[in-house]
Amino acid sequence: MSAEATNPATPGPVVPAASRRRSRPRIDLRRLGRAALLGPTSRGRLPDAISHVVEAHRAHHPDADLEPLRRAYVLAESSHRGQMRKSGEPYITHPLAVTLILAELGAETTTLTASLLHDTVEDTDVTLDQVGEQFGEEVRFLVDGVTKLEKVDYGAAAEPETFRKMLVATGNDVRVMSIKLADRLHNMRTLGVMRPEKQARIANVTHEVLIPLAERLGVQALKTELEDLVFAILHPEEYAHTRDLIADNATRADDPLTEFAEAMRTVLRDAGIQAEVLIRPRHFLSVHRVSRKRGRMRGCDFGRLLVLVNEDADCYAVLGELHTCMTPVVSEFKDFIAVPKFNLYQSLHTAVARADGQVAEVLIRTHQMHKVAEAGVVALGNPYAQPTEDQGGEAGRTDRTERGAAESSRAEGGPVGDGERVDPTRPGWLSRLLDWQEGAPDPETFWSTLREDLAQDREITVFRPDGGTLGLPEGATCVDAAYAQYGDDAHACMGARVNGRLATLSTVLRDGDTVQLLMGQDPAAEPSSQWLEHAQTPAARIAIQRWLAAHPGTDAESGGSADGAVPGGADGTDGEGGGPGRPATERPASGRSASGEPGARPDTAITVVDRPDAGVRLAGCCTPVPSDEVTGFAVRGGVVTVHRAECAAVARLAKAGRTEVDVRWGDTTECRVTLVAESFGRPHLLADLTEAIAVEGAEIVSATVEPPSQQRVRHTYTLQLPDAAHLPTLMRAMRNVAGVYDVSRTPHHAPTP
Repeated sequence: MSAEATNPATPGPVVPAASRRRSRPRIDLRRLGRAALLGPTSRGRLPDAISHVVEAHRAHHPDADLEPLRRAYVLAESSHRGQMRKSGEPYITHPLAVTLILAELGAETTTLTASLLHDTVEDTDVTLDQVGEQFGEEVRFLVDGVTKLEKVDYGAAAEPETFRKMLVATGNDVRVMSIKLADRLHNMRTLGVMRPEKQARIANVTHEVLIPLAERLGVQALKTELEDLVFAILHPEEYAHTRDLIADNATRADDPLTEFAEAMRTVLRDAGIQAEVLIRPRHFLSVHRVSRKRGRMRGCDFGRLLVLVNEDADCYAVLGELHTCMTPVVSEFKDFIAVPKFNLYQSLHTAVARADGQVAEVLIRTHQMHKVAEAGVVALGNPYAQPTEDQGGEAGRTDRTERGAAESSRAEGGPVGDGERVDPTRPGWLSRLLDWQEGAPDPETFWSTLREDLAQDREITVFRPDGGTLGLPEGATCVDAAYAQYGDDAHACMGARVNGRLATLSTVLRDGDTVQLLMGQDPAAEPSSQWLEHAQTPAARIAIQRWLAAHPGTDAESGGSADGAVPGGADGTDGEGGGPGRPATERPASGRSASGEPGARPDTAITVVDRPDAGVRLAGCCTPVPSDEVTGFAVRGGVVTVHRAECAAVARLAKAGRTEVDVRWGDTTECRVTLVAESFGRPHLLADLTEAIAVEGAEIVSATVEPPSQQRVRHTYTLQLPDAAHLPTLMRAMRNVAGVYDVSRTPHHAPTP
């Protein structure tokens, strides 16, 4: 696809022709318009106006059936006849230009057919039913996906609701967004006829929404040109300065990148490795970023070297030769072949230096990897077609592997969108986006959250203990990982292990971390409002906010504070909940509450004297057990929360005017209790303590280990006991662990004023 766009808003080429990658020359829209009006359209003969499209399409798909393209062009041309663009060209030049962009990226015939028709339903009398009857349901769906909603029907919400509709359609077919991106690229190329304020508005939306989507779909060829066009409109002075830098560099007598490239060709030729070494100039925005980062620009800063080979193994052979025969910059090495990026990108990155201090960045990839790096999901062709037996070559093998992984995941009942690379037709980031958009209460919230989400343009991959992966934005925490993996069930998250070590839910994750989320299974589990401070993803924030809105004041009513911590607790936490600062050591072996039944206490556990049918919950702040003196308070939903009589929350709830309820223990002896173990620090202490607890038949619901202080360590455990009578024996067994000098029930001091 050509990237030598002329930006009408700023005279001169976006990129000097000498410094751009080799590409097909830009078509003359005025000539194309005349061809559209005058060219033959008889049945059986391809109109001259789509000859450019056909040529580009056959370069990627030599055996493609061109009849749908001919019919789509005839319908589009006749429907748009008489319509003109603001630039003065016949309107048909726009769908033709959009289709040419996609054809040069390698899109298959169905996408090109829909691209030719993408504005017919929106701007002419053609209906979706007519499109479906003439071209089939696939084309109908794609055209519908990119058709805007009427402003007369939606008012100010038309734009956000159109994007919501488009993203939902993309969740079913990624080709919808491919067409939209090509459509926006051509509109940006011809934006100079618009008023400056409208140019800025469109450029801002392109910057905040469409460029990040192009990045996520891996369509770098579209993304880089969109970035340059937006850069020219929103930052004309910096754009002009960058253009001057590039022009000055083009006049240099010596080019260190050319010298590096020739040296590499010699090294690889001597090693017998068949490879193509190309100079890949940086685009405008990339040069601007490098100049701001490094200050004075040197010759090698204006581009990178691209080495293209035939097989994966050749990539590593090239890397070995370059690192052996040249001076590598080890810190610059990255292997995106073994661990591809979330947007399908694969390549080896390295850098080599020479004696004068010049450093050249090098990208090493196969030809197929390069095709995917440039065109992303467009390079998949029709990602929904079943692979054929004669589908050969690397592309066929890649397609079959990816699709097989997705089908295997579905067959096993696993979440298809769980890992970023399981299914390229429904990447994990898109599944997450579609999940949280359902919870967005209104178009304004959706629109602002979408732009905020897409602004997090760097992603990390974290691993689950079962080998699966989660794709998260950079800066995400364990709270985000919990909601990414479990959705609303993450309300029951009690803690996490990061790389095998206990961690708070507020822990920021890094690329490559292994995260084990420790989940309780009590349906009454509640998220803490404090989690909002640590949630970075829309899915997590919206789920927490939705729960808090549906349960106003829950923390206070159950004896907890607004951030989920309970004043007076040994570690400032609620033993039943989970929140930042509440790591757990084990996941409960069963989903039972203290009564043995999910989410409720049977009458045999606690009897509410005045309200025998009321639901009952034992307070997590003091975890009363049979034989403790207890009292109850009525809270929202008709539930009675039971506290130990000496619990600090009792006085606070009574002062707040809560209705005190007479409660008594029933016949059950099963209980949940919170114990604090004081010990000296030593290796394997945690393992020995948890083993002692398990031997006594208690289940660990949650646990917190505070950082050592003066060689002393404080452990807080919430435990499930089958019989309250076993509590003294359990506490004695814990005291007998070497290094433990005291075990007690959680004290309950009065809250600090």
